[in-house]
Amino acid sequence: MATPTGSTETPKGNAEVVQKHYNAIQEKGLDHRNRSRIVYMRNFNNWIKGMLIDEYLTVIKEKRKGEPVRVIDMCCGKGGDLLKWSRGDVNHAILVDIADQSVADAQKRYSEMKAKTPRLFSAEFLVADVTRTSIRALMKDPTMKVDLVSCQFSLHYSFESLPQAEKMLENVSASLKKGGYFIGTVPNAYDIVGRKRLFKKNWFGNTVFTITFDESLDEPYSLFGAKYNFHLHEVLDCPEYLVHFPTLERLAERYGFKVVKKKRFQNYYEDMKRKGQTLLHNMSALETYPPVHGVRLLGHHTEYPHAKEYFDEFPGNKYIGTLSLPEWEVCSLYMTFAFEKVRDWSPPKTQ
Repeated sequence: MATPTGSTETPKGNAEVVQKHYNAIQEKGLDHRNRSRIVYMRNFNNWIKGMLIDEYLTVIKEKRKGEPVRVIDMCCGKGGDLLKWSRGDVNHAILVDIADQSVADAQKRYSEMKAKTPRLFSAEFLVADVTRTSIRALMKDPTMKVDLVSCQFSLHYSFESLPQAEKMLENVSASLKKGGYFIGTVPNAYDIVGRKRLFKKNWFGNTVFTITFDESLDEPYSLFGAKYNFHLHEVLDCPEYLVHFPTLERLAERYGFKVVKKKRFQNYYEDMKRKGQTLLHNMSALETYPPVHGVRLLGHHTEYPHAKEYFDEFPGNKYIGTLSLPEWEVCSLYMTFAFEKVRDWSPPKTQ
């Protein structure tokens, strides 16, 4: 298998900070992850991604009627969604990320999967900043169009500037078939700003996360470049940008898209929990409360007031699947989105 294809473009703006942050994250394996204070929250977020991906792969397969399904995993990280593409029975996946070490880790993970499952989907790996570089020229077949583009927990980096947001949407639209979908997860800017106002400081958070705004950043915030630093326990400490979703919708419309879904995580969970109940259990996406078999709660016992209220209301139940309040406060910062490509769009030809 070929080595990852990469762009020679020099990172600019905040890209180098993001690139260095993700390159510095070491792959420590499942044992280390399962000992994390926020393991259930991470599993819950992973469940959200899994349900969203499955939802739109199902729609695509109903549309395509047996045709090959091709996807782009944009801002793929270390390949955490490779198993989802396998379970979704896709035929080809293109994984692209700004961090070369992450792409190398993703390729290694894919190789290990391929060794166990020879009929696994084909894949290619690209190192590129999708907010600054056109990725089609890096693809093995630049004429290929895909059915689905997934961008999980990363779209906000493109809102550093208008040209970057435009370039990302250009990359998505130029690569996507008409009738295909652009899906993902993104911080909810309204919720972030609302909590900051409620806290009446330039930061807010709890025992597992903090969001800090520069004191020089005044409201009303710019539609692009409204930077804050997001620190998440053991996982993330990186600058991000507010995504004003109505602006994203208007931009996406220029590239041939219409929005078909935008739901906060807690609402998407309520919609999908019955359908995804087995997967919730298999992924250990919720913590059992009260704990069983001598297992200790990951959070402090005072961080489960909502679970105690549930048992007050439904005293006949013995257990509930939940997250600690600090973890719910992080999850509820995010929303799912899905855009359908409803008209053709091509990059303007250069003179």
